[in-house]
Amino acid sequence: MKYVRMVSVIAVLALCAVMVPACSWAAVEVRMSYNGPADEENNAVHLFAANFKRLVEEGTKGEVIIGLFPDSQLGNEEERMELLVKQGMNLPVVNVASFAGVAPVFPEIYATAIPFMFDSFEAAHFFFDESRFWNRAKEEFHARTGAYLLEAVEEGGFLAFTNNVREIRSAKDFEGLKFRGMDEGQVILYKSFGASGTPVPWTELYLALKTGVVDGQMNPAMYIKMGSLQEVQKYLTLANIQYSDQFLVINGDFMDSLSEENRKVVLEAAKKANEINRNAMAEQDKKDIDFLVEKGMVAYSPNDEEMETFRSAGQPAYVEWLKEKAGQDWLDLALECARNANEKTRK
Repeated sequence: MKYVRMVSVIAVLALCAVMVPACSWAAVEVRMSYNGPADEENNAVHLFAANFKRLVEEGTKGEVIIGLFPDSQLGNEEERMELLVKQGMNLPVVNVASFAGVAPVFPEIYATAIPFMFDSFEAAHFFFDESRFWNRAKEEFHARTGAYLLEAVEEGGFLAFTNNVREIRSAKDFEGLKFRGMDEGQVILYKSFGASGTPVPWTELYLALKTGVVDGQMNPAMYIKMGSLQEVQKYLTLANIQYSDQFLVINGDFMDSLSEENRKVVLEAAKKANEINRNAMAEQDKKDIDFLVEKGMVAYSPNDEEMETFRSAGQPAYVEWLKEKAGQDWLDLALECARNANEKTRK
């Protein structure tokens, strides 16, 4: 599944002093690399990067300059994260990293991917802005790596189920269906519903759905649209499966080398750029769902009772699978904080 987690994004900032002829000061040039094209409409991480660049450069009055390097030009996720967490380096590194990038050094991040945790975008935002889990995660990440975990960058809306056999309103409707699973966790989730899970690469998903190799899959609406999956899928279930995000991480040596004023600028730029992404993604998600319906898909939003069938069947199985990766205490805290976020933001 190429959901937002599949669009893995990492930004690498390499420090070099660049003398600006017309000025008497040396600017710091920062190289920012990430996966995906330089397309603000179709790559939410590029939207974040472009706004982060603008806000940092404006806020530091040109003392920090950011150059954007899309399409993973500066290496893969593991390579860039390895640079990030090394101690005593003079090479500042910033990652906007997927789970694949963060988990090798901080597997507890998987606790934020428990299915059906959040009732709404607002609940997810509250969780990643104010929860005890997120504060503890930031502290532990810094203690373990020396780097700073700053933001959960929104990049695509909630994952939704699609299939071409029948409308899915509750967990029992999965019985006997074949779904595309990107990883072991997704396969376990489908099995908990009575379906089967089969690994299928994103590049082969359209044909697999068209020919019946699998009946369905899960992705945010933007990726369903991007992959033209509405041509081979009839039913769309908006079940807020998982929140699509990646994680902004900044090398500790770089952050600690900044003046207090410029450090504040970087922190505020990260928050502001993410706020822009959140607003843009909420609007874009609605547009993408409308587009899919216009193209013939039948959309359904489960009610509270139906959502509980997904949670009661799927969460225990998924949490059991995650125990060895994230630890029970982190999983319990994530679920507790998610419930609190849902209550705090319930309309």
